[in-house]
Amino acid sequence: MKYRSNVPEYAKYVFNPFNKEGEPTFAERAQAAKAKKKMAIIVAGDSYGQGSSREHAALCPMYLGVRAIIAKSIERIHQANLVNFGILPLTFASPADYDRVGPGDEFRIDDVQATIASADTVTLRDKSGRDVVCNVTLAPRQRKILAAGGLLNYTREGGK
Repeated sequence: MKYRSNVPEYAKYVFNPFNKEGEPTFAERAQAAKAKKKMAIIVAGDSYGQGSSREHAALCPMYLGVRAIIAKSIERIHQANLVNFGILPLTFASPADYDRVGPGDEFRIDDVQATIASADTVTLRDKSGRDVVCNVTLAPRQRKILAAGGLLNYTREGGK
């Protein structure tokens, strides 16, 4: 709690309980991907974003370079916060695909702008050619916010 107003410091603790001693932390891996101009993706199970600190649960990953969440389900308020911070919220079309995705998998999302603009589903493809289909469940205004890169940019552009 003492780092709440210090996002770079607070972000170091994102997913801290899942880090393994002697291995790079989630934050370190995300920052390394960001430095390579790669989009980091978080893969999650059911009810992603449930609980308190929802703003920081979107703000810190945004700071680390996370640009998409793929989950079995995403809590409504958290999904709105993800959109506001420019993070694309996706859900597995087939929840069984969650078990097919592992650490270090690298997925490609073709034509993200078209996906944000109007798609109901998007296909993620990994290096081996494996596809994972995800649902894109966004309101028209959320699509505009994501296209702008987040709520701050959207507002700055006059909400168009």
